[in-house]
Amino acid sequence: MDYLSINKQAWDKRTKLHLKSEFYDVKSFKNGRCSLNPVELKQLGNVQGKSLLHLQCHFGQDSLSWVRLGAKVTGVDLSAVAISHAKELTQALGLTANFIDSDLVQFGRDNVNQFDIVFTSYGVLCWLPNLNDWAHTIANALAIGGEFHLVEFHTFHNLLSGYSYFPSSEPDVEQEGTYTENCDGIKSTVITWSHSISEVLNALIAAGLTIESFAEHAYSPYPCFEGLESVPNLGYQLLYKGQQVPLLYSVKARKLA
Repeated sequence: MDYLSINKQAWDKRTKLHLKSEFYDVKSFKNGRCSLNPVELKQLGNVQGKSLLHLQCHFGQDSLSWVRLGAKVTGVDLSAVAISHAKELTQALGLTANFIDSDLVQFGRDNVNQFDIVFTSYGVLCWLPNLNDWAHTIANALAIGGEFHLVEFHTFHNLLSGYSYFPSSEPDVEQEGTYTENCDGIKSTVITWSHSISEVLNALIAAGLTIESFAEHAYSPYPCFEGLESVPNLGYQLLYKGQQVPLLYSVKARKLA
């Protein structure tokens, strides 16, 4: 099964919906809205003048938000449609950024540049069958002293949704809509894999990175799961038997040698 082609087709289709969605609100982004959330803004801190590689960047809003904050950004995504629109958005805003149409593993094989920061966020890991390749792509792309930052949806929520917590050699193959409000029942075949938090951390360690921080978060900035309730000034939470479910986790790692 050619998972790359299948998922690429799905994300090409999703991108066209996302560009028209209220969820992404391209109009307000063009008018200056920052698409980044407090979790990643706090974790990365000042990016002025730093080179930043954004893996699985979709159509570039977060990438260009980092550009607006002073970073020199390269974005990479599997979807050619997403990358095409990222380039169009960059030009429309008069910004400078580099966008590359490539799957992550192939990018890792081709890339010869090194960056101060590698960043990836929100729903990225489930599309990858092999986190060792992912982690080595990150490590090879970092300059000595460079930082890797991950903000991801918590796998505990996936377990409550009926998916495996622990990794499996067999992926989940489903007909699935997208998470924006304008999905209108449109579905695509998607192929995804479960990854436990220990698998994520161990892959980064095995690639030679040093874990500097790990945090879990009770609030999501996005209402993209069933059963979430809004909490003013904090985001969205999910309660299970009256207790908060962890919805995000974040990792900071560094390349020391």
